[in-house]
Amino acid sequence: MAVNLKGRSFLTLADFTPAEIRYLLDLARDLKAKRRSGVCEPTMQGKHIVLLFEKTSTRTRCSFEVAATQEGAHVTYLDAGSSQMGKKESLEDSAKVLGRFFDGIEYRGFDQKVVEDLAKYAGVPVWNGLTDADHPTQILADMLTIEEHVHKPLNKVKVVFPGDVRNNMCYAWMIGAAKMGMHFVGIGPEELAKQMDPEIVKSTFATARETGGLIEITDNMNDIKDADVIYGDIWASMGEEELIPKRSELLSPYRVTEETLKATGNPEVLYMHCLPSFHDFETKLAKEWHDKGVDIREVTDEVFRGRHSVVFDEAENRMHTIKAVMVATIGK
Repeated sequence: MAVNLKGRSFLTLADFTPAEIRYLLDLARDLKAKRRSGVCEPTMQGKHIVLLFEKTSTRTRCSFEVAATQEGAHVTYLDAGSSQMGKKESLEDSAKVLGRFFDGIEYRGFDQKVVEDLAKYAGVPVWNGLTDADHPTQILADMLTIEEHVHKPLNKVKVVFPGDVRNNMCYAWMIGAAKMGMHFVGIGPEELAKQMDPEIVKSTFATARETGGLIEITDNMNDIKDADVIYGDIWASMGEEELIPKRSELLSPYRVTEETLKATGNPEVLYMHCLPSFHDFETKLAKEWHDKGVDIREVTDEVFRGRHSVVFDEAENRMHTIKAVMVATIGK
């Protein structure tokens, strides 16, 4: 069956069928191969996109800007201090104005409802660059990276996420894994598991039953056995810095070490991370907390820099998969 995503917004993978997600992954792989072989066939010539950032980012901003530019589009960047959205102008009014100027809108911020309302009112495709509830462009990049390194279909892959199971990356992986019939295990303290969004848990478990996938939430690190991928994320998201001491104490048993990788029983297990990562004490934040006696590393430097790590392949694939989303929704 032919897939046509023209004019569609990209808010969550829950909105897409497995066939549509497969189409985006295949398109990303094709665009990546063309770029590496020097083939330049811009599909977004004359298009204009705007990036709305309430949360800062390195990979998301650069991925959208480079991908759009490579495809011939013009990019405008607006951060929280550069726009009247939600301050002197309502979200609805801002969306309608931006929809008159731009062919596509990217939003990276806090509330999932904001990106949904932008899509409701803008009249042009809206792309989710990250919210507190989801990070769908990251999952596309992760799946592409897994397919490049794990020699089995996605529906035979087991991904294990040790850490804060109620954060947006765990939710995003639950949604994506359920859609693609994968085995996903979120491992973290029961205290945090009890805070998980019940609607996301309910819907992803239901989707997994339909696709043949399996979603599990546990506090038992023994469930990393037979993992193909160990997936990491920082322990306190943007806006949660005051929780760092408590989170570090609570989540330190889930820090990924060489012993963690060995416990999978898989000599070819991958380590992946959405980045940024605290894996040493070379960052200002990690050093400041280390001086106070708090170790905020979610992974050791040995693992992060080791042979199992594909984090920089994964980071590059953010650009290729984001390009696929834009080309599929507003390209020629």
